[in-house]
Parts: sequence; C-alpha cells; structure tokens
Amino acid sequence: MADLRTTYMGVPLANPIVVGSCSLSKSIESIKRLEQAGAGGLVVKSLFEEQIQMEEEEFRTRLGDLEPGFAEAVSMFPKMEHGGPKQHLYWVAEARKEVKMPIFASLNCVSRVTWGDYAKQLEGTGVNGLELNFYSPALDPEVTASDIEKRELSILESVRAAVKIPIAVKLHPHYTSLMNVVSRMEAAGADAFVLFNRLLQPDIDVDGLTRHSAVGLSAPGESLLPLRWVAILRDRTMADLIASTGIWTGRDVAKMVLVGAKAVQVVSVLYREQAGHIQKMLRELTAWMDAHNFASLDAFRGKLGQKQGTDAWSFARGQYIKALVGVD
Repeated sequence: MADLRTTYMGVPLANPIVVGSCSLSKSIESIKRLEQAGAGGLVVKSLFEEQIQMEEEEFRTRLGDLEPGFAEAVSMFPKMEHGGPKQHLYWVAEARKEVKMPIFASLNCVSRVTWGDYAKQLEGTGVNGLELNFYSPALDPEVTASDIEKRELSILESVRAAVKIPIAVKLHPHYTSLMNVVSRMEAAGADAFVLFNRLLQPDIDVDGLTRHSAVGLSAPGESLLPLRWVAILRDRTMADLIASTGIWTGRDVAKMVLVGAKAVQVVSVLYREQAGHIQKMLRELTAWMDAHNFASLDAFRGKLGQKQGTDAWSFARGQYIKALVGVD
C-alpha cells in the first residue's frame, strides 16, 4: 500500500489533499464531514477585516436607529459594541477541538497593525498554521509594483514577529517577478507558498442591467499555471510549495508532486462532487503510485521539476517555442 504521508510547513499530514479556504468550512459539521471523507488537512474560511468593518458599521447604524424612539431604554444598558473577530475566533477554536486533522487559519486584513493583532488571536485558537491571503488591487496610479511588494513584505514581517506558528503566503500569479517576491518573502519568514490565489471577478447581467460576482468553479486545465511555477521554484526555495487551482483527480495530485509540491489545495471539485470525492482522489493517487512502483510521495517528488543548470529551458520558454514552431 502506497504511503501518502507528507508535511505542510512541517506539520504532518496523512495525505497531500488539503481543503482550501472556502465556505465548505463554514460550520463544524461540514469540517467533520471533510475529515471523515479523508482530507489530510483544511484551511478554514478566511477572516476578512473588511467584512468585520462592514458588520461593525451596520451594528452602529441599527443602534442609532433605535435611539430616537427608545432613548431612555438604550441609556439603561451598558454601552454595546460589535464583537469584532470574536465570533470567528470562537468558531475556529471549537473546530480545532472537534477534529484531529491539521487545521490552518486564513487571514486577509486592511491595516498593517490589524494583520499582526488578528494573527496573534488566531494563533490562540490552537490552529496548526496560518495562511496570509494577500490581495488588494492597486487603484492609485501613483502606487508602484515595488510599493505593493514592500507593503506585503512589511505585513509578513509584522505577522512573523507576532506569532510562532508556521506561515504560508497565498500568492496571486500577477507579480512581475514572482521568483524575486518568493525569495524575499522566504527571507522575511514565510514557511510555504500556495500557488495560486484564484481571484474572483465581477460580471455584468446585460439583461437585468446589474452587476454581480462571477463565482465560477475552476477547470482542470487551470492547473497548468501552478504546475509550471511549482516546477520552476522547486529548487529555488526551501519553503514548501502548495499547488492550488484546477486539481480535480488523483492523477492531478500526482502531477503536482512530480514537479515538487508538498501538498495540494482543492475546492471547486468538492463543490461539484461533494466531500466523498476526496476518497476517489486518494484511490486514484494510490493506484497510480502502485502502477509506477512508488512506495511514497518522496520517492517521486520533484522527479519532473525544473533542475537548475540542466533543463532550465523546459518550464521557462521551452513549452512555448515547442508549441508554436515544433522545436524540441
């Protein structure tokens, strides 16, 4: 029987399939179902500072609406304030108690101070690690790419100083020099990189003349982008590389391990096929490993990744040239 054990930022996993941050982890019951289905680990639904800010504003507005008609009643009670991240923290802590598989928190904030503060509070829930979700579009033409990267590095440094648990950074694929960003973030304290954050886009209903969010599922073909960059970064960083987006089958998992991934994150396929699909993926991965006489993931991890100084061409421009003009 193939040994599927691996690690994620040094945290032992029973297998490399980790459920990515999404609404599938919005309740303890659904988290339990994912564990029972065989997930090696899970990243809980993100704590978004902007969501808390909106909830706080709505809370203050509702209290303000009550004051004109119930001024005396309002004054009889202590000053009421929104609980901030307390509800999310309580839920994460309870989930940590209820399941045995590793659980990782996910965080997206607005201000530098809040990143460190919320990270520290999430660490207190007992999670095994923390995933930083960096995504904030630069809408000011005076802001440069360098400004953005410096800000993210500063945030990472502040979080690293605030917590002792491992930190993963979930990157988007649109950095001008991804390799440079990874190198600098590793030096700043990142233990792993998740490639990549699938950025959701707005859409327009041309019949209803309305805007709406385009929340679509990934397709298997989208796995080629993370596959390429895991292969390129494999021998250029000591941090763990976690592949994300378009991973639907056990053979997709095998591909990612072949180029160097420590683990993978899955989401879309579980929305389509439900939690039980994890078992199918594990059976497919095991069957593939048995067919190729691989006793463990380490036996083939990085076997087809890019090797520095030997086949640097293959994952850089080689595929592009070969596809267009047929040059090997």
